Amino acid sequence: MQDSCVYMDKQSGKDFDRPQYKRLVRRMKKDDLLYIKSIDRLGRNYGEILEQWRVLTKEKGIDIVVLDMPLLDTRRGKDLMGTFLSDIVLQVLSFVAENERVNIRQRQAEGIAAAKARGVRFGRPPRPLPANFHSAYQRWKAKKITGTAAAKECGMPLATFRYRAAIYEKSALL
Repeated sequence: MQDSCVYMDKQSGKDFDRPQYKRLVRRMKKDDLLYIKSIDRLGRNYGEILEQWRVLTKEKGIDIVVLDMPLLDTRRGKDLMGTFLSDIVLQVLSFVAENERVNIRQRQAEGIAAAKARGVRFGRPPRPLPANFHSAYQRWKAKKITGTAAAKECGMPLATFRYRAAIYEKSALL
């Protein structure tokens, strides 16, 4: 009786740099059977999916069954016609998977742009300026203290002090 193993990655299938997938491929040997829920679980890049399929089926000699696409079952149709049909279905599905990934990224970018246009701010909210920022800033601008000393007084790195000083100057001009 053969033992079965389940390998599950928690990360996206956008590429093949996934620890569990790599482990699975290393352990597979000739005549093993790999079940994949859907082709986009294997990957979402057209060229990489085709290459992985080739490596798994041709080089390693394993069979693959894609559960939601019965036409992609390398156990059936080992003749020329069966292989030809499997290859065509694989290419179409790989293209669809990559195309969907491109569409998702485009919709995401459009959503982010629309949110920014509405004034939505991303990232962590800025910390309020320390109470002594104004006086340290004034002395720094008057060249009575260095930027490093002003930043230290305010309890922030020099780069942060300069960044916040630039924002402070702009807001003072308004």
